Amino acid sequence: MRVTCLVLAGPNWSLVATSCNKTVIPRVVIAQSMPQSTAPKPGSQSAVRTVTTEADGLRALAALLEAEMAEPFERVLDLIAEITGRLIITGVGKSGHIGAKIAATFASTGTPAFFVHPSEANHGDLGMIGRDDAVLAMSWSGETTELKGIVAYTRRFKLPLIAMTSRPSSTLAREADVALLLPRVAEACPHGLAPTSSTTLQAALGDALAVALLERRGFTPGDFHVFHPGGQLGASLVHVGDLMHVGEALPLVASGTTMAEAIIVMSRKSFGCAAVVDAGGCLIGIVTDGDLRRHLGPDLLAQTVDTVMTANPKTITPETLAAKALEMVNSSNITALMVVRDRRPVGIVHMHDLLRIGVA
Repeated sequence: MRVTCLVLAGPNWSLVATSCNKTVIPRVVIAQSMPQSTAPKPGSQSAVRTVTTEADGLRALAALLEAEMAEPFERVLDLIAEITGRLIITGVGKSGHIGAKIAATFASTGTPAFFVHPSEANHGDLGMIGRDDAVLAMSWSGETTELKGIVAYTRRFKLPLIAMTSRPSSTLAREADVALLLPRVAEACPHGLAPTSSTTLQAALGDALAVALLERRGFTPGDFHVFHPGGQLGASLVHVGDLMHVGEALPLVASGTTMAEAIIVMSRKSFGCAAVVDAGGCLIGIVTDGDLRRHLGPDLLAQTVDTVMTANPKTITPETLAAKALEMVNSSNITALMVVRDRRPVGIVHMHDLLRIGVA
């Protein structure tokens, strides 16, 4: 006799059907499935260990900046702020890669800077360094052989030399006018070989210098836009005055206008609204598609805009950044903003205008 054996199913049970040709007494077999392991994966454990190790290094750097590094840090700020030329950043290997990034950050935040590779400097690129420049040399050990030429050049022509290193007794630290001494922290690499925590500290200290100089100079978002005209960042720094519709494009109606006339203006101007102004030309309200729906009735067309409009609408000035305009549109759940100066409408900006230039 062929017998089918069932393994019953439940929340933590599985159902299995088997068959055989022997004459047996049918029975029910109940088997519980094994729970899945919730142990952390090796990869995520490694990631947490790496991030934690580098975060410990950053905390050590922050502590130094509040203590013995505070004075040399201020001296470096003074030195860079006083030069009339550019800040030249140099380094080899991973320090060089971080140096190139730091140079880009300085340049985009108001401090003229560029990266010079020390090997190339030894073969002619020293001519790129002017007599009004200063040099920031980066080396974790402070004994990088390739830096000797550029260090000697700064000493020969009396150029300010800033060292970023971890060894106070190193050649680079001794030769420098000011040395920023990084804490000697453990690398995140389990072998202690690959630059990981050390390069994180270099990048963080470079950012700290750039931001401190930015704040000292009073660098504004407008200044930032000069160096970032492209991409979403550039778009967010465009002013509303560069985007707004003006003149005949404005959907304006006077106080006392009937809704029948206002709807015609709204339809012709295609912004989904009409701004209401008083006899002096000052904005007193706005009629939107939402206002039309809320007042829909048999006498809507005979009413005046004053009874339908939303008083004291959201407004913005031409000098406001596009990013701020988009934030206002999103937070207020509206699609257009009237642009005013001295309470008088001078333009209108629609959400589509902001999206078109790539602010979002």
